Amino acid sequence: MTETYDIAIIGGGPVGAALALALRDSSLKVCVLEARPANAASQDARALSLSYGSRLLLERLGIWNALNDISPIRTIHISQQHSFGRTLLRAAELNVPELGYVLPYPALQGALDQALQHVNTTLIYGASVTGLQGSADHATVSYQQAGVSHTLHARLAVVADGGKLLAQQHPPEVRDYGQSALITHITCSAPQANTAFERFTPQGPVALLPFQTGYELVWTAPHQAAQEMLGWDEHQFLHELQQHFGDRVGKFLSVGKRSCFPLGLKRAPQQVPMPHTVLLGNAAQTMHPVAGQGFNMGLRDAWELAQEILDALPAALGSDEMLAAYRSQRRPDREAGIRFTDGLVRLFSNDLPGLSAGRAAALTALDCLPFAKKFVAKRMMFGANG
Repeated sequence: MTETYDIAIIGGGPVGAALALALRDSSLKVCVLEARPANAASQDARALSLSYGSRLLLERLGIWNALNDISPIRTIHISQQHSFGRTLLRAAELNVPELGYVLPYPALQGALDQALQHVNTTLIYGASVTGLQGSADHATVSYQQAGVSHTLHARLAVVADGGKLLAQQHPPEVRDYGQSALITHITCSAPQANTAFERFTPQGPVALLPFQTGYELVWTAPHQAAQEMLGWDEHQFLHELQQHFGDRVGKFLSVGKRSCFPLGLKRAPQQVPMPHTVLLGNAAQTMHPVAGQGFNMGLRDAWELAQEILDALPAALGSDEMLAAYRSQRRPDREAGIRFTDGLVRLFSNDLPGLSAGRAAALTALDCLPFAKKFVAKRMMFGANG
């Protein structure tokens, strides 16, 4: 017998789980299909950068107080390598307690998983989704669980799996930046409390995000260079980082396990040509990590889709009209976020003659213009719709 749901969420990561929690007080029949086995902790060791706006959403979902190991960001120092220009964004100047936060990905995923155990949502773990088809009045999801094939119908199928499921049927727009991000944890001799650093260099940005007793490092470099950096011993890595970043946080003392992944812009079609289907988070757009916009935009995707679902009449759930309203609502934030991150990468990741002085002047001017700083900070914290 084929199960029937109002909402089927494909992917139980933070974005999919957030959507399920946002729908918990409705009378809708909701299921979450997640590839991880039940009670399996996330193996993703990355730290997440959350904006202050994301904190407000997580508070509305009732899980913020369940999170631990959170490091607040109250100042962001933005600079350019070998240049006088710099900008400081301070929470105190913007009337917010923090600009953002850094916390382990498993901590957020674990809190969301725990919260889902206490809501009226069907959780289907160990589910490998193999197919998705849309028809006039519902979507059909095919999946395997423990080697057995299953099928379910949903009035709305939400793809929140990172974009793997529909990539072949509906290829996204892809732009390779020619860069990879090396991620690791570092310690240093003079950390600046609650201060994050974004330093632009010709080979790509370097970010230091305050976390625990040190920093989470995101070091961007051309693909081949990043692979070579993975092979450096600790002494060479710390020396090269010191030369690249400078001594603003003192001497770099230690480096943890390193990982690396390629960077690019992936943008799914604004309108997926499949009835009763919508894409969320990285399934809809994957952006360069500069300015830390990716997950925060995905969380806003989930929250605003939940509001569209809750406001829809029963007969309109998953309809073309409902999904068109959602796309229209999200379009300004989505396009502005993509333009913002893409523009930063294109503007700063080069050493073209004459541009360095102009960029330095722009950073200095931004630091001297309170209204401009407030505009930039608001976009980083709340997105274009904030």
